[in-house]
Amino acid sequence: MSNVHLIDHPLVQHKLTLMRKREASTNSFRRLLNEVASLMAYEVTRDMPMQEVEIETPMEKMTAKVIDGKKLVFVSILRAGTGILDGMLSVVPGARVGHIGLYRDPKTLTAVEYYFKMPQDMQERDIVVVDPMLATGNSAIAAVERLKELRPKSIKFVCILTCPEGVAALQKAHPDVPIYTAAIDRQLNDHGYILPGLGDAGDRIFGTK
Repeated sequence: MSNVHLIDHPLVQHKLTLMRKREASTNSFRRLLNEVASLMAYEVTRDMPMQEVEIETPMEKMTAKVIDGKKLVFVSILRAGTGILDGMLSVVPGARVGHIGLYRDPKTLTAVEYYFKMPQDMQERDIVVVDPMLATGNSAIAAVERLKELRPKSIKFVCILTCPEGVAALQKAHPDVPIYTAAIDRQLNDHGYILPGLGDAGDRIFGTK
């Protein structure tokens, strides 16, 4: 688990607890997810490369550091990844955005791709893949495998919740991809859901349950 980064900041943990509650409304769940994603973005982007530019303050000229957000791509795994995307973009608004559509076959639990759209020149960019849940790991593995075909500079995976099975599966398939999460829950159930978890993230984000 050396490549797993557990973001245990009190604000993140507090908001995650509120999200987990069965009685949390769609509006509340969506708002909290956005806030948690924004807070997690600070840790995920901690090692972003900086460059120096010359600016002028009200007092004098100086050299100061800025990030090049245009070199960063947030890749949302549809549909639930959309819930994290806005929070991440609120911190790095200059980032590019890619989308990969995957659905989980209900019988085999394997990931099936139906959509793939990325910015150009991906070999010059750092990718942050976002999806609220890392459960079986099948969708994450398929997404990272597809993105590696584009030869990006780096790939990170960000989720709100995961479990030992999901972490093990993604690390086995892609040991070079660090995982950022707010919690590692106890286990998966027979239907591929995380326990104790927070239910189906997509349904809770969009009110489709």
